[in-house]
Amino acid sequence: MRDSSPSPRPSPFPPPSPSRRSLLALAAAAPVAVATGGPASAATQAAPAAPAAPATVIGGERLAHAGVQVRGVSGLPGKLSARAWLVADWASGEVLASYRAHQRLAPASTLKMLFADTVLKKFDRTERHTVTEAELADIPSGSSLVGIQAGTTYTVEQLWQGVFLRSGNDAVHVLAHMNGGVARTVAEMQAKAEDLQALDTHVVSPDGFDHPGQISSAYDLTLFARHGLRNADFHGYCGTRTADFPAGRKKTFQIQNTDRLLTGSWGLKSYDGMIGVKNGYTSNAGNTFTGAAVRGGRTLLVTVMHPGIGSNAVYEETAALLDWGFAQGGSARAVGILVEPLSEGGAKAGGAPGPKAAAGSEAGATDSVAGGGPSAWRLLEGAGGTAALLAGGVWALRRRRAAARAGDSGGRHRR
Repeated sequence: MRDSSPSPRPSPFPPPSPSRRSLLALAAAAPVAVATGGPASAATQAAPAAPAAPATVIGGERLAHAGVQVRGVSGLPGKLSARAWLVADWASGEVLASYRAHQRLAPASTLKMLFADTVLKKFDRTERHTVTEAELADIPSGSSLVGIQAGTTYTVEQLWQGVFLRSGNDAVHVLAHMNGGVARTVAEMQAKAEDLQALDTHVVSPDGFDHPGQISSAYDLTLFARHGLRNADFHGYCGTRTADFPAGRKKTFQIQNTDRLLTGSWGLKSYDGMIGVKNGYTSNAGNTFTGAAVRGGRTLLVTVMHPGIGSNAVYEETAALLDWGFAQGGSARAVGILVEPLSEGGAKAGGAPGPKAAAGSEAGATDSVAGGGPSAWRLLEGAGGTAALLAGGVWALRRRRAAARAGDSGGRHRR
């Protein structure tokens, strides 16, 4: 059966046009003199060590600070419990406000946005595929499922509906096997993250399920959403509210999108202008969400990771940040930028900035910053933009919590 909602249409967004701030490139690391040659003289030994070269931060230096980053406006929601969040303008890529943008946290099913960015274009939506037992054999126990059955034939469109609407790990694994296998898909997703300059992200599985070392950040998840929404099918799937899904023997059942701001459910109203994009839950990650909404021709992206207690908190805080962005964000001065993919002409972080970036850099702005100095979330160290070593300890995650909750959790992995 075909999607009961209108088929995805070409994206209504115009191609992003660079604004003054979006042309702002990342400042190159300042050169550092390095002594070479014979033994150091007594004078050299007595001299204080030279300061370390400034780090280059993906998206701008301010995003390395731990505190709330906002410029030129006030009125941010006062009760945000999330461990990290970010508000950005979709068209310009300007980061309007953020909190711990580069903090590495477990992403849960929001990682499926990167899966879609990697695999979506590879198969025609009308292509048909009969699922085998082997394609369902490696799905982690406790996963969220859409209800794929071995021996049943699905269109690619239906499989993607299972991914976007129900966060079905069974649909993800079938598509991953169609793509050459889970291991190959994971490798391609990691390569895609690096092309997008999402360097906080380490991929272990294509579905976002809890695995040691599987991490991302509010910044990276926002990159995945921004890139995905440039694709008409991605845009259409993430905004689909309901669809008829094959149940075998020519029967169907209806599936509903688990994005509560899109559909209005679990005591929440649908958010005016909501586009999508992807929510997620695991016992380790808690709730995560990246949402996009459009009002008055302006599209905003918000990512919220690991808010406080309550399954609705991630949506409530997203809605509050969207409200702020539409009301105040138009007057905000950018605190960073969502960088462009390297394969699409994006400047590599740490490279020499262009003349407009050098002239218009806001890295040295004197506005007050909530919070302290630079945090550990700088990604590229040293002169010339040498990539920082991603030590094994960085990948370590918090210990997994107790096993799956009962009720709507569907096991450890709730959508």
